[in-house]
Amino acid sequence: MDELTGIQDTAWEDDETELETGDAEGAERVERIRIKTDKRQEPIRIDKFLMNRVEGATRNKIQQAIEDGNVLVNDKTVKSNYRIKALDDIVLFETRRPESQEIIPEDIKLDIVYEDDELMIVNKPAGMVVHPGCGNYSGTLVNAVAWHLQKENIDTTDLNRVGLVHRIDKDTTGLVVIAKTARSMNELSAQFKKHTVYRRYIALVWGDMESDEGTIEAHVGRNLRFRKVMDAYPEGDHGKEAITHYKVLERFNYVTLVELRLETGRTHQIRVHMKYIGHPLFNDPSYGGDRIVKGTVFTKYKQFIDNCFAVINRHSLHARELGFTHPGTKEWIQFSSTLPQDMEDVLEKWRVYTQATFKTK
Repeated sequence: MDELTGIQDTAWEDDETELETGDAEGAERVERIRIKTDKRQEPIRIDKFLMNRVEGATRNKIQQAIEDGNVLVNDKTVKSNYRIKALDDIVLFETRRPESQEIIPEDIKLDIVYEDDELMIVNKPAGMVVHPGCGNYSGTLVNAVAWHLQKENIDTTDLNRVGLVHRIDKDTTGLVVIAKTARSMNELSAQFKKHTVYRRYIALVWGDMESDEGTIEAHVGRNLRFRKVMDAYPEGDHGKEAITHYKVLERFNYVTLVELRLETGRTHQIRVHMKYIGHPLFNDPSYGGDRIVKGTVFTKYKQFIDNCFAVINRHSLHARELGFTHPGTKEWIQFSSTLPQDMEDVLEKWRVYTQATFKTK
């Protein structure tokens, strides 16, 4: 924890989490230990083998490292039940934060939706990284929050545990809760872990959704080849359980405006789940939404899509509502935010296009 600001990196996973175990932004993956088994090696589960070889390791930590792809055997990821054999080349990686952990307060304007002595609700704009990391050491939400706390003359020595309870991605807009006391951090983190926090997102997705509402269930974990993106694992043999509920709000034939409610909170959960069912987020470069997925081959349509991409040059996702039990009053509180201007503008373009193209004759 930084002594100046009292801000600590203890965020639970959310659907757009930027920093987590594995190839986290702001962390460097380095080789911790490399083992070459000898010719007389007996078959033994790799999690048990490493637990006995790595100082301070527990079986849970080893299994998590394996799950996150931080254990390779002969240059390939394995499962915890893999049994090592003679002459296996085993590598265990670990993630390390940059050496400088200092959070520098910066005078950056915040859109504060609500604030009291326990917590803050901030409406984050597109393009703002939540927490400093590699390549983003300034201009983040945390830098702005640090300045705000100083401006309020808060005695940071009393803030033993303060920080982000959850996060949303750089290009996702919307509501983020920030704890200002140790009690708030502990209690809000527990609510996120128990999945009792209400989170509603609005997204524009490719395609005409078949059903007006439904539920997507598929584990979400890191892609086994490309570690910076996530993937869906419907059989549940990799990743963590993930459940997303959706409801159609408006249809535009080739794209659909949907409401998404998270039952669990996994990294990029919404983006991964929508890609999994064939409806990636509009203009999402990481999950196949930054190209024409549905529509015609006509040049005019391609030009229209290019114009839409220029209007919203990010994935079309907004964290609209956030509700939870207040850690102090124990009462349920809920907040909402309006759609950002770029989403409003691209929706209006689609309304005009749909009316002109599919109007009843």
